[in-house]
Amino acid sequence: MSLPAVLTLIADRESGPLKPEAIDMARALVKGNAPIVLSPGEAVDIPCPPPRPGSANITTIRATLAPYRVDALLLKTRGRRRAILVADMDSTIVTGETLDELADLLGCGEEVAAITRASMNGELDFETALEQRVALLAGKPASVLEQVWESVTLTEGARELVQTMRKHNGRTALVSGGFTWFTQRVAELCGFDENYGNELEIADGRITGHLAGPILGPDAKRDHLERLTAERGVQLRAALTTGDGANDIPMLASAGLGLAFHAKPNVRRIISTQINFASLRAHLFAQGYHARDFVTD
Repeated sequence: MSLPAVLTLIADRESGPLKPEAIDMARALVKGNAPIVLSPGEAVDIPCPPPRPGSANITTIRATLAPYRVDALLLKTRGRRRAILVADMDSTIVTGETLDELADLLGCGEEVAAITRASMNGELDFETALEQRVALLAGKPASVLEQVWESVTLTEGARELVQTMRKHNGRTALVSGGFTWFTQRVAELCGFDENYGNELEIADGRITGHLAGPILGPDAKRDHLERLTAERGVQLRAALTTGDGANDIPMLASAGLGLAFHAKPNVRRIISTQINFASLRAHLFAQGYHARDFVTD
């Protein structure tokens, strides 16, 4: 009979393989069974009893393993594979912040980056921050969007995550507080079923400094999550969400598995399921996938 919980360990591959001593420490903390290898040297599952009063919690486990640059997720065994994926774009599916990179090329990078930091850390509400940043772009040539796109880099594991979930009948959506100009292209590159963002208004080849249509912010991200689960006929616990900033918190908190991915400090204080070292491949290991099951082409 399988145990009702599992501790999944995932190593940051750039820092080296998952060390046996890290696995042994984790197993002792949760009084777990023998590890099940999901990817040699990268990820294991440790079946274990559910947490009880006085037993090691995820904060303790994470702190113990931090020197090894190992992520730890303590999850229920039942229902691990999710039917829905809703992902943030900037600093999650792609490595950078497209609005900040756009501003850099247009000569207002420092001002925009400062507003971005305040927003992502929860110091400034998302809608106000976005309006202020877009206003700084007024009159700038829209042709620079192509230059930014040339430098956009997918985060390691982005295509594997999306394509693997789609292969196993998952519905995938890219939902971003960034611009649809980029979400459409990133979604096509990764294979997302749907994509949503904010529409940057462009007239006569120049950015007007305004948005066309309503702002897609934190509540709208959660709304898309709820819509997708309703359309699929599943409950929120069947969904996986991932993101790094304050505007992702509502959807991270609402999903059955919300993963704070290399997230800002204020996000990590609220969301206990975290990926702080590993790549997006960790999202598949968290669902019990073996590396051999990943779609890699």
